[in-house]
Amino acid sequence: MNSNRKGIILAGGLGTRLYPVTIGISKQLLPVYDKPMIYYPLSVLMLSNIREVLIISTPEDIGKYELVFGDGSQFGIKILYKIQPNPGGLAEAFLIGENFIGNDDVTLILGDNIFHGPGFEKYLSKASSRKKGATIFSYYVVDPERFGVVEFDRSGKAISIEEKPKKPKSNFAVTGLYFYDNNVIDIAKSIDRSERGELEISDVNKVYFKNNNLNVESLGRGFAWFDSGTHDSLIEVSQYIQAIEKRQGLKVACLEEIAFNKNWISKNLFLQQIKKFSNTPYGEYLKRIIISSV
Repeated sequence: MNSNRKGIILAGGLGTRLYPVTIGISKQLLPVYDKPMIYYPLSVLMLSNIREVLIISTPEDIGKYELVFGDGSQFGIKILYKIQPNPGGLAEAFLIGENFIGNDDVTLILGDNIFHGPGFEKYLSKASSRKKGATIFSYYVVDPERFGVVEFDRSGKAISIEEKPKKPKSNFAVTGLYFYDNNVIDIAKSIDRSERGELEISDVNKVYFKNNNLNVESLGRGFAWFDSGTHDSLIEVSQYIQAIEKRQGLKVACLEEIAFNKNWISKNLFLQQIKKFSNTPYGEYLKRIIISSV
């Protein structure tokens, strides 16, 4: 196991923006083309070589995630579960996961964020290898007022961060993927709750920024990032994934494939997964992987 960095997926919330679709199911278990939404953020952690993952969700939904993933051994990783009783902000994940994180560094990803693009593993490797400070990712959007916004100077250095500003200073949104050193636990404990009673991730990032310890990586043209919290964005990301997979014949966020390519699981375990998904296009894809590896 990689003992230097652990991963947290925050899959809480009520998904009210997607009502009535999410009245009976957690948003992060909705299908994004051919996989549950949560497969995509988990794949990002696995591509970052993180093998210990904590999934945080609501009391009503946590059991559903355990049903989907179990202990994670089928992917050569270890998955644990914790409850966030009420929406308490993204930064509350570090308090809930304090014992899980221990003395290690941690990567937080939101359960509804989907990333895909060239050279992504290089971005992840670079962020993972930093032993001090924090790394966040920015992405150019047409509606920055919906997000945290990063302002850059002419040299490309971040000079300000604002949360959902009415008059954004740039079009660069902060995505839901954050790499932190172990100091994030103490920082999360030190910040005050916002007016809505939540521990805001932007306040954590501001502390790192103030201490000159915040790195901002910009995901450029040709990269796709989806914050799939609306009906339209769910369709858009599903169509995007469908187009990529149909065109290339390669799946996005196939967890078994990632684990097999990293030698985290044996051929026998991979064959068991093929059997589990027999008579499905997903199972047929896994079969092609094993054949091409011979």
